[in-house]
Amino acid sequence: MPSILIQLDENLLRSLDKVAPAAKRQRAEFIRQAVKDAIRKREYDAIRDAYLRQPDTPQDADDWANAEEWKP
Repeated sequence: MPSILIQLDENLLRSLDKVAPAAKRQRAEFIRQAVKDAIRKREYDAIRDAYLRQPDTPQDADDWANAEEWKP
């Protein structure tokens, strides 16, 4: 897995250590997950914006009027 080097100021590092201590690679996993979450949010925002610019027409939208109840 490729590595990157990032620099954090002391306040940010202390805050990071409160939520993801350096022990047992929790810090690295926390940062990986934060990056994934940021990417996913941007993708969802782009999809939402695309639908706001060009929403489905009533003919294209799913008809949920006759949906069956889902039972697990």
